[in-house]
Amino acid sequence: MSKKESSFLNMALSLIVITLVAGLSLGFINDLTLEPKQKAKLLKKTNALKTVLPVFDNNLVADVLKIKSEQVKDSIEMYPAFKENEFVGAAITGSSEKGFSGLVKLMVGFKPDGSIENIAVLEQKETPGLGTKMKDEKFLKQFRGKNPSNFDLKVTKDGGEVDALTGATISTRAFSEATQMAFDEYMKNKESIKQSVN
Repeated sequence: MSKKESSFLNMALSLIVITLVAGLSLGFINDLTLEPKQKAKLLKKTNALKTVLPVFDNNLVADVLKIKSEQVKDSIEMYPAFKENEFVGAAITGSSEKGFSGLVKLMVGFKPDGSIENIAVLEQKETPGLGTKMKDEKFLKQFRGKNPSNFDLKVTKDGGEVDALTGATISTRAFSEATQMAFDEYMKNKESIKQSVN
């Protein structure tokens, strides 16, 4: 039996077939995992909403308002919270691309007066053991109850009132910037948020 000679055409055809099979396989697997990924993302968002807001009884996911902003690629999401038809606060997404490893995205819950109820980290890729500590209770508690209109969200190193994470000042700056962005959007849209439901 004679050995087939390699030719450019044979190699090109083999490469095309392998690429086609790999592409179709990846596409099929992506379709299979799309729904579970969306469910997981919605569950994470729903849990964040419960964490950052006072008790509410409306359907926040259905009542979401999406506002276009020049500051972010996506829309800013605003979730008005009501309890027995009374406005009890709102959760606003805030983000910053200035983290040590890029995007830091938060869900910030505000009381009607603009003070912070709580903050949940939605996305971050910061250094494990340093920047990832932005999720820790010790760091988050310094924001609760504070109103950014009279609490300077800059890091103390920059003249503000936020104690930076040890070894993660850049991550802290991004966290503070995302929180400030959420506050600014809340104050700018507060009246329309209050009237969005009911």
